[in-house]
Amino acid sequence: MGNMAASPGNIPLNGRWQLSYWKQPAEAIVTPQAINDMQVETIEATVPGNVELDLMVAGLIPDPMTGSNVNALRKYENYQWCYTKTFETPSTQNGQRLELFFGGIDCLADIWLNGEKVGEAANMLIEHKFDITDHLKSGENTLQVIIRSAVMEAQKHTLGTFSIGNFPAEEAVYIRKAPHMYGWDIMPRLVSAGLWRDVELRVLNPTRLKDVNWMTISIDTAAHTARIFTDVQLIMPFDKFDKVKVQFTLRRKGKVVYQNSQPVSTPAFRHIFELDNVDFWWPRGYGEAALYDASVQLIDSDGKELDTNNCKIGIRTVKLDMDDINLPGKPGQFRFIVNNEPIFIHGTNWVPMDALHSRDKSHLNTMIDMAVDINCNMIRCWGGNVYEDTAFFNLCDENGILVWQDFGMGCTFYPQRDDFAKMIEQEVTSVVLKFRNHASLILWSGNNENDLAMRWTLQPLNINPNKDVITRKVIARVLYEFDPTRPYLPSSPYYSEAVWEHGGGDELLPENHLWGPRGYYKEPYYTKANCRFVSEIGYHGCPNVESLNKMMTKDAVYPWTKDKEWNDEWVTKSTRRFPSQGKTFDRNNLMLNQVNLIFGEVPAKLEDFAFASQAVQAEAMKFFVELWRGQKFSPKTGIIWWNLRDGWPIISDAIVDYYNSKKMAYYFIKNAQTDLCVLINDPVDNAYPLIVTNDTRNAQKGQVVVIDVASNKEVYKGDFEVSANSMNKIASLPQQKGQGILLIKYKVGQKEFSNHYLYGEAPFNLQEYKKLLKKTGLYPSIK
Repeated sequence: MGNMAASPGNIPLNGRWQLSYWKQPAEAIVTPQAINDMQVETIEATVPGNVELDLMVAGLIPDPMTGSNVNALRKYENYQWCYTKTFETPSTQNGQRLELFFGGIDCLADIWLNGEKVGEAANMLIEHKFDITDHLKSGENTLQVIIRSAVMEAQKHTLGTFSIGNFPAEEAVYIRKAPHMYGWDIMPRLVSAGLWRDVELRVLNPTRLKDVNWMTISIDTAAHTARIFTDVQLIMPFDKFDKVKVQFTLRRKGKVVYQNSQPVSTPAFRHIFELDNVDFWWPRGYGEAALYDASVQLIDSDGKELDTNNCKIGIRTVKLDMDDINLPGKPGQFRFIVNNEPIFIHGTNWVPMDALHSRDKSHLNTMIDMAVDINCNMIRCWGGNVYEDTAFFNLCDENGILVWQDFGMGCTFYPQRDDFAKMIEQEVTSVVLKFRNHASLILWSGNNENDLAMRWTLQPLNINPNKDVITRKVIARVLYEFDPTRPYLPSSPYYSEAVWEHGGGDELLPENHLWGPRGYYKEPYYTKANCRFVSEIGYHGCPNVESLNKMMTKDAVYPWTKDKEWNDEWVTKSTRRFPSQGKTFDRNNLMLNQVNLIFGEVPAKLEDFAFASQAVQAEAMKFFVELWRGQKFSPKTGIIWWNLRDGWPIISDAIVDYYNSKKMAYYFIKNAQTDLCVLINDPVDNAYPLIVTNDTRNAQKGQVVVIDVASNKEVYKGDFEVSANSMNKIASLPQQKGQGILLIKYKVGQKEFSNHYLYGEAPFNLQEYKKLLKKTGLYPSIK
């Protein structure tokens, strides 16, 4: 299960495999013998991998990241694939078993060893394990994984009325693949296949730990004490009971802070203990993300270690303080509480790291480094993605980044039948057992926007999402059994029974996604939003010109329109699911509209347009963050903006593109997300509120000066104080005439910080804005 240490002698099966492929016939090929009757092509493959990467290495397809090349992959949706690997049988001893482990199989597969079927898989998103001890032969073994076409196999399922017509891919609802692969507004249609995570043989001792779960049951932060439950399940021959002991050890910075042992008399038991002098795990800004090295060892009567489970745990409690509805005069709450301390959230949505998921881990460290650099204290793992692997959660644990984890469903109505419910039950159980020991993981969410999708279905019918068996019963039941200490949100946004009974309007939601008209970022849709917590909000921004040159062929980069029509590569990058849909460029038009609203025109020169688009995105995103932070806890409680980085070369809301090239919004958000931030909100009663917001558990004080950039005139200078975990209005600044930028420079202790505020009514002069922004000295990349 999660964080289980690999046993000595485990054998990796990564590396070179053979990959055969053919068009799937009317009856799919599911046996090695049947492959012999097919005309197949065979190339070398790399595991972990995706079939498209192997085809590309073989020179059979162009790079799908470039231009409209991704459209060439459409024909391969009709193909089957067979991965073949030979390996030697390892030596085993004393009743050891051998388990074949797949970190990820994409997706519908039959697994054969030496011509015998040893298992099957129907879920890309979870791990698969098969005991193959009795199927091995001495010497060389042949392993084959035969993968069927997910698109063709989907036709075997009859969809319900509500599933048809929903965004984005109705065909996908019965197939447990990452939903984005069928085409999304942030990802291309790239219905991949492959062995996309590690494959290995695992040596299983006859006496071994099956699962270890560490739970913080209660804490006293003032006394630095905690009550810990450790649940253990194991597999052991009967004659070992009462002779084997289990030893529990906690270490902090290499020092043993707790150790105890007891005889093993049953295959499942709980160890309860009180821990003193606790260093608690805190999210970023609120304290150290303290981690303990935790181990559970099985030791026989001779003192020999039979098995061990090692992981890192953080000692903390978490609660979601949530009401079901917002009502006039009675605003609903949506607030995270860690270690009995309310936490103001400023973070990002996490979308696919790569359209080809075998490459995910190559991006991970860079992306987490960026999240840390701009001080995100939460990452929301969006439901259209895969589940990230253990390394992701380890990094979030270490860096104090809270994780909101959607289950892998989004934007549609999913089947309610028993067979699908069983698949989801298995998936949720697998994911929960793998990740529940991670301190960073503080919320399970049933899906992304499925409740909302019920409002899109068969309008104007008002369909009650609370009848959804999957989120209200199946997932809730698994979590109630396996992870009762962590909160659960049935859907994001959540349309509770109370919301539905009151008509289901957005104004009733304590937590919401704010996309709306995608027009001017200061429209009342944003500024008057009733929700306490916004978990999706974003604004389009053109990538840097250098990135446009990488993602498109030379002739397609500019102009982006030809004879009033968008050229095809810009349409592909908009994105478009199928070329047969024609010119679908509405998402690119968002940039034109938004630039025109702020600057009164759309620049003709590409470099100017890219700057203008990025400036609008940056000002909008900073405005959203500061709008929420300026109302900290009165009434706002958090903002998770969309999104950190693209998983494919695209034109999007991301603040970093696929090539890790940062847009201006990255730097604007970095200034707006410091633990202690001085900011200016829009005028109230003809005066700008100068606000300090403090996301730490210590009172803070400092000095601030506000300067009008154009005149270099000092608008305000003074000291400020702010209580722990609160906000304070420092002063009301006189409203400035015309248009301009106010530079905010402030100092806390020996640390100096800067921020800015764009004042005046749009439209602004683009070149004047650029000159003033450059003069602030905050953004040296501006040329």
